[in-house]
Amino acid sequence: MRFLRRNTTESTEPVGEAEPGAEDLTATKGHTPGKGRPTPKRREAESRRRGPVPPPPRTTREALRRGRGNKEERKALAAKRREMRVAQRQRMMAGDEKYLPARDRGPVKAYVRDLVDSRRHLLGLFMPLAIVVFVSLLAPSPALQSYATLLCLVMLIGMILEGVFNGRRYTALARAKFPKENVRGLSVGWYAFIRASQLRKLRIPKPRLQPGDKVT
Repeated sequence: MRFLRRNTTESTEPVGEAEPGAEDLTATKGHTPGKGRPTPKRREAESRRRGPVPPPPRTTREALRRGRGNKEERKALAAKRREMRVAQRQRMMAGDEKYLPARDRGPVKAYVRDLVDSRRHLLGLFMPLAIVVFVSLLAPSPALQSYATLLCLVMLIGMILEGVFNGRRYTALARAKFPKENVRGLSVGWYAFIRASQLRKLRIPKPRLQPGDKVT
């Protein structure tokens, strides 16, 4: 019978054996092969970026020389930072906008500073008055304490009135000079009050005008 004969045209290759390259295709699909080396630790990676680690000192003299070199580098870095801070403070005291605090920036604040610095104010006696109050409290005489207290009260009332008057005046002048700027009366008045209450030597930035100079 024909179906019992063996078909000579059938392949003699064993059933289930894949074609060459099939394993490679199956292995590469959805699978990432290993790098062939372990992943370096974080400490090792950082040490490689920094460069080779110098060998330990062999003698005490070499150790002292290395320590002296590191100390000199730190001193040079600290000196450079001090110079930068000094330069920044000098520019800030000169009124450079880049180095001024946010509260002192802007043409309006610069104009108000000139208005305050071009006049003498009763508020300039605020700090000396505080010293007088402190000394009077230590005095053994009750009469002296009462007189000092009364004087300080009168001075404080005068300072408050002067501050309110100058705040309104400086706000009106600033609005007239800078009509396009948003000049807030409370902000300008308080800024002028604080600057006028400071001693001229302690004002930051330094005054550009002397008392009696004309503000432009």
